[in-house]
Amino acid sequence: MCGSIAGLTLEEWLAKLPLLARVSAAEEVFWTNPLFASLSGRRITAEIDPAEIEEADRRLRRFAPYLARVFPETGDGIIESPLKPLPKMKAALGAQGPSLQGALYLKCDNDLPISGSVKARGGIYEVLKTAEDIALREGGLEEGHDYAVLAEERFRRLFADYKIVVGSTGNLGLSIGIMGARLGFQVTVHMSADAQPWKKSLLREKGARVIEYEDDYSAAVAAGRREAESDPRSHFVDDENSKTLFLGYAVAAGRLKAQLADQPVDADHPLFIYLPCGVGGAPGGLTYGLRTVFGDAAHCFFAEPTHSPAMLLGLMTGRHQEVSVRDFGLDNVTAADGLAVGRPSGFVGRNLEKDISGVFTAQDRELYRLLRLLRDTEDIFLEPSALAGFPGPGILEGSEEGRAYLKRHGLEDKLPGARHLVWATGGGMVPSEIRRNLYGL
Repeated sequence: MCGSIAGLTLEEWLAKLPLLARVSAAEEVFWTNPLFASLSGRRITAEIDPAEIEEADRRLRRFAPYLARVFPETGDGIIESPLKPLPKMKAALGAQGPSLQGALYLKCDNDLPISGSVKARGGIYEVLKTAEDIALREGGLEEGHDYAVLAEERFRRLFADYKIVVGSTGNLGLSIGIMGARLGFQVTVHMSADAQPWKKSLLREKGARVIEYEDDYSAAVAAGRREAESDPRSHFVDDENSKTLFLGYAVAAGRLKAQLADQPVDADHPLFIYLPCGVGGAPGGLTYGLRTVFGDAAHCFFAEPTHSPAMLLGLMTGRHQEVSVRDFGLDNVTAADGLAVGRPSGFVGRNLEKDISGVFTAQDRELYRLLRLLRDTEDIFLEPSALAGFPGPGILEGSEEGRAYLKRHGLEDKLPGARHLVWATGGGMVPSEIRRNLYGL
């Protein structure tokens, strides 16, 4: 720990924010955001226009014929996941803690085609936008064309002159690598020490170059940024600051609304969403979309490992990317590899500091317990990081802090009509042998 952390000593931070003592001790905590506010009379963020979500949705629809051709598993070329009710999991969670009111759902981004994680939304979208920009500028493509022509060899040759670079703990790298290599780009994925070996192997099989580091996510991202800056024909996918990634995630909210078309989401039927968080790009983009589509009926809570609560620290202190988990004595070591991030996205923290309802943390052992429980009750497998949202409903309804949040926002008597939605962020591509090992832990 350093002597000064974003302008204050550790002792001064602990005096200012007493909950930090428990965070620094790697305890499970629940923090509700004192800046969370109604959307009445304000925009979610000055940096992003809601119309940009619609533009992103239109771009994805333009690419649907291409995706349907090169990835038949997408069906119509729209990358989307099912929404599943979890009655058995709800009963099991209620038997072990507070009896949950309302309905429990899983947004199954673990089943997203192409790369089996939430990163298939933002990551693939950014690669597609990059390809479109190049093809419109240099390849003779026009927006009115059938984008299936991008599968032709002439476009692969065009994209082969360009590079896409990213730093990743795993799932973003998979999305970027698989999509970028299929289009024909030269793809380099800088991967942190906690990235799973099978993800590195799969990327190499798909044609991406993988560079491994003995350091964490931030080091991999910094190396990727340096590589891209040295080559004018390189595009760096910046998970910490990319507006394009952010918008790709945000598109999901409109699709979720269609999946809930027969169920009201309003002041009397609130929607509580629990989002695993690493650097913050995916849950940030999803939150922006959810608040845009559902307004004040959407309450978004981020979930992080106790050893890697980067977004929690950024929001609590108000210093965002200026603070790191290591500043507060934490090692950033977790089995939830996709969430092993030491420093949060300042872009997400700044833009959504009034729209994130709160953050809670979970121990690795709890993630493994939930992994087995979900498999036993609903026969659904998720990788450990994707289980991080499941403690949320019980914490919200059963803890003193959660009940205070409900009371503060007039939600105490709305719970019978509420919907708890856990966003499953990954697991669809985990090899069967590793699934067996994880389940047996």
